[in-house]
Amino acid sequence: MNSPAAVWLAFLACAALIGAAGYQLSLAGDTIARRTGLSGNWIGLTLIASVTSLPELATGITSVTLAHAPNLAVGNALGSCVLNLAFLVVIDMVHRREPVWSRASRGHVLAAAFGVVLLGFLLLGLLIGQLSPTSTEPTTHAPRWNLGLMTPVMLLLYVVAMKVVFVYERTHPAEQANDNAASTLDAAIPPLRRAIVRFAVSALVVMGAGLWLPFAAVDLAHAMGWNRSFVGSLFVAMATTLPELAVTLSALRLGALDMAIGNLLGSNLFNVTIIAVDDLFYRPGALLADVSLVHAVTATSAIVMTGLAVVGLFFRPRDRVLRAVGAISLALTAVYLLNTYVIFLHGT
Repeated sequence: MNSPAAVWLAFLACAALIGAAGYQLSLAGDTIARRTGLSGNWIGLTLIASVTSLPELATGITSVTLAHAPNLAVGNALGSCVLNLAFLVVIDMVHRREPVWSRASRGHVLAAAFGVVLLGFLLLGLLIGQLSPTSTEPTTHAPRWNLGLMTPVMLLLYVVAMKVVFVYERTHPAEQANDNAASTLDAAIPPLRRAIVRFAVSALVVMGAGLWLPFAAVDLAHAMGWNRSFVGSLFVAMATTLPELAVTLSALRLGALDMAIGNLLGSNLFNVTIIAVDDLFYRPGALLADVSLVHAVTATSAIVMTGLAVVGLFFRPRDRVLRAVGAISLALTAVYLLNTYVIFLHGT
């Protein structure tokens, strides 16, 4: 068994690769999108959100196939959701000119609402899965399916969400925030072919690191005596959301606030859908029937945090507590910390 120092070194090296390659991947995706004429909100919600979620996708598939760690897969995806919502607090702290809730476009409410619906179906699937008969119960029960009941619903709902948000953006252009700061850099944007090459290379690095990550996380859980749900929901989630954080901070430097928020909310839509994709690769049975019920706490926390974000986007509070962050951001932080504490105590 490797020493704790070696295990931590491997985990941090994997996280560093994901962060560096994920940032390059996001820049290349942004370039490709702008060269093809897509808007800033659509870039953040779809293209950048999907490519920055590649680590969660790679980690999830590897966890349920090679690493045989279903709790790690679900914990990583849901942990990434609550961490992305916690990044809204970072945006609020960094965006000093005015509270982020009073500046962001109300169009983000639609993506957030779909996020709540997706999380709700996932929570329903988790609870139904826990009520399903296990393999140790009498064979008179109905046989278990190899696919969760909510998996097809979640996959279809993600497609519907992308379509509805796209149509809304096309029909309500005046309501979308204008990220002009990014458009001033058009002369410096690399050619499309170069961006595609950078995108492909960075994607390979992210996928490779994502394949390595679950094994490093399992070793970390063993070395530190922690449960896998906690490691997946906190440490693996932190590593796989490094691309989202890198993109968020980069977009803020460019003044593209709505791109940053769209990336986080779009990543959450994709992350929840990743659990449905993981279920397709999980052969022992329905994925949500074989994981700890403690993940319901993380799913519920993500729903509450998304609801708080919707309140902030609609109500647009301008207050700041101690001139630092708004009350909505404090509430988001409190829910995130509570979720982490519960997962640490009761995870498996």
